[in-house]
Amino acid sequence: MQAIIMAAGRGSRLGNLTDDRPKSFLEVNGESLIDHNIKMLHAFGIKDIKIVTGYKNEMFEEHFKGNANIELIYNPFYEMMNVLGSFFMGMGALKDDEETVFLHADTVCDYGIFKDMLEKEGDMVLPVDFRPCDEEAMKVLTKDGEVIEISKEIDCSKGEGEFIGICKIKDSAVVRVKEAAKKLMKEKQFKEYFEGAIQELINRKQYRIITVATNGRFWGEVDTEEDLERVKQQADAL
Repeated sequence: MQAIIMAAGRGSRLGNLTDDRPKSFLEVNGESLIDHNIKMLHAFGIKDIKIVTGYKNEMFEEHFKGNANIELIYNPFYEMMNVLGSFFMGMGALKDDEETVFLHADTVCDYGIFKDMLEKEGDMVLPVDFRPCDEEAMKVLTKDGEVIEISKEIDCSKGEGEFIGICKIKDSAVVRVKEAAKKLMKEKQFKEYFEGAIQELINRKQYRIITVATNGRFWGEVDTEEDLERVKQQADAL
């Protein structure tokens, strides 16, 4: 199994906290967000890891110097692209026939959520926090246990829950996800999220995109100072 981590952005909503470091180098109880995610991947035997970097790339190069199992891919266009663009830049380093974990460097979760995701079968498995969502949430709609729509644009009154930004891609679907990302980039959808590629697969109606519930277990995405404080307060769950 291989993993690809999105770590290119600065995290401008964190103000001066990211003036001298990438967002994923912010610490929770003495451990950086990126190191937490690397440790979680290692705990489940995932050692083949690609990290797409951008802002302050040199800090990643220094931090992971000599680590043969971690490959850094620099996205020089990180300020002009959203997450899908970073995935596009890094996807060439992924093997086409190997199960893959996609994750954001600034998202942390309870190990139990991650374990459930790895154990569930589907062409893609998406952990979802089933609860009322706000407009910024990446919301999902499902039917018979499968995702039929994923977007921030879903009406808050209809969204069933929030996709937490970590997913497993079956080996046989990796090439299709790459194709979807390439299609959107050719259409110049540079501000598109990775979920745009997921929706492309949903639209083909050939793949099972399923969910696994967080069931109240902790997860957090660090976009603001408030998010960081919340994660710190609940760090015992990590």
